[in-house]
Amino acid sequence: MLLAVDVGNTNVVFALFDFGGGGKPAIRARWRIATDARRTADEYAVWLMQLLAIEGLAREDITRLIISTVVPRALHNLEVLASKYFGVEPLIAGVGAAGYAIDIDVDQPSSLGADRAVNAIAAHAKYPGDLIVVDFGTATTFDVIDFNGAYKGGIITTGINLSLDALVGNTAMLPRIAIRLPASDSVIGTNTEDQMLIGVFWGYVAMMEGLIARIREQIGRPAKVIATGGLAVLFDEATDIFDAVDAELTLDGLALLAERAAKT
Repeated sequence: MLLAVDVGNTNVVFALFDFGGGGKPAIRARWRIATDARRTADEYAVWLMQLLAIEGLAREDITRLIISTVVPRALHNLEVLASKYFGVEPLIAGVGAAGYAIDIDVDQPSSLGADRAVNAIAAHAKYPGDLIVVDFGTATTFDVIDFNGAYKGGIITTGINLSLDALVGNTAMLPRIAIRLPASDSVIGTNTEDQMLIGVFWGYVAMMEGLIARIREQIGRPAKVIATGGLAVLFDEATDIFDAVDAELTLDGLALLAERAAKT
């Protein structure tokens, strides 16, 4: 089995891929832990071994491991985890045999985050034509992939939870609220909490729709919009801008990179 590790700024996601059923990868299990660059390989191992046991699996069942990270300081301990506890040399997304093998048509290709490159690879493999990938993470990113699979650039903006944290943290009397779909379509709130939710939620929807409209205009061709990340499903309830919501896009991209590396 393949263990794919996606290290984000907020969470680390571990996904266990089973390649049975004709060789098509399927996620057998998926686990999430808060990102902490100080977390040691031993700490990861204690946590993972218990979760594997719950699934009726042993560490010997994991024969390959691939890591994608946007937190460079977290990489070393995960490499130690791979070698010490699973006896494998991990693949690193974008490096060596797990190189992206796509055109990255931007000013500084090396500055592209691993998660965004992996999303681009998976999106092109799964969806035809020009694409806009919207990833709801700690930051929200908009990435443009052309019909040939080349990464053409994108946009980085503040994630909605960061926006809310900034609003609450820099005001004296505004309460902390949870991000959710507002109960009413009205954009005129009658209490503080509703007014905050309307401003943050519908303001974010308007921002997304406006940016995607501008991107599509600049591309000049029809482009599908693929949403991924934790809040994609929530926003999909509020707008028809998305052509598909694909929660597993990044993980599928890692599995695809690992398969390419195996064939190489």
